[in-house]
Amino acid sequence: MLKYLPVKSVLAFSASLALLSTSVYAYEPARSAECIAPANPGGGWDFTCRSVGKTLVDLDYVKGNVKTVNMSGAGGGVAFAHTVTKRKKDSALIVAASTATTTRLAQGQFPGMSADQVKWVGTLGADYGVIAVSKNSPYQNLNQVMDALKKDPKSVKFAGGSASGGWDHLKVLLAAKEAKVDNLPQIKYLSFNGGSEALVQVVGGHVDAFTGDISEIKGFLDSGDLRVLAVLSESRLPKPFDTIPTAIEQGIGTIAPNWRGFYVPGGADPESYQWWVNTIDELYATPEWKSIMVKNGLMPFHKTGEEFTQFVDQQTLNIRLLSIDIGLIK
Repeated sequence: MLKYLPVKSVLAFSASLALLSTSVYAYEPARSAECIAPANPGGGWDFTCRSVGKTLVDLDYVKGNVKTVNMSGAGGGVAFAHTVTKRKKDSALIVAASTATTTRLAQGQFPGMSADQVKWVGTLGADYGVIAVSKNSPYQNLNQVMDALKKDPKSVKFAGGSASGGWDHLKVLLAAKEAKVDNLPQIKYLSFNGGSEALVQVVGGHVDAFTGDISEIKGFLDSGDLRVLAVLSESRLPKPFDTIPTAIEQGIGTIAPNWRGFYVPGGADPESYQWWVNTIDELYATPEWKSIMVKNGLMPFHKTGEEFTQFVDQQTLNIRLLSIDIGLIK
């Protein structure tokens, strides 16, 4: 004789089956993952990949390893095109991104490509901009640089890791505009494949000044080879960067945070995308990542998933309008 279970028991049993089914088919990351840094070793994107990759392995989020692949070119355009065209369904791939990425997208510098062709995962802090010179430079503060540009906008040559018209270039133009320098398009900017290459040129005396991010300069700052004229933040950063004056302190009200984060291929499995979003959320809250932020001058800035996607869309629009205003694009 058949015995029927009470309705509540049937519902509970069904819920248990559903939970079991979910856990069986839930996304589990591959033993290894790949992180593309869209520049040569030593720059901000490289730092993002290597530091996050190591922490993911150390904290057992990824059981194998996270390999960093440096793919420089076109201010991140080569890596973006590679992701969109050749890796569009790769669920084990993440790509380092930043404000430099949205800047290039805003200016139409990735021909035929747009922000909605990838999935935006999240951010792990903000890296504030800096303007620096070699230890032997005649410039002792930011106002001396701006005074030289007022006399002749071609007199100071800047080097950065973004492409011409990119975020590193834009920082200088924003500061110069705030300082009331005329003929902004005449200011000389040289683009290198990553901040490390640009820094070598400045420290070696081949280029007058560096424009980049605080996380890129620590080694040269520690060695005494670099003099940082200003950090483009609201207030002074915590130690060990607290001796660097802000541009605001020097009467130039320019603030330029560069968020650090990731996107994944647009065709990546939805469950894998959600795994990356959840993992970046958890990683950001760990003591290990907080320590990395402090040591490298990263300030709190965290958005993931849909909130981050909306932020990227809005920032892209804002930078496009700003680039038109400054005369970089029409």
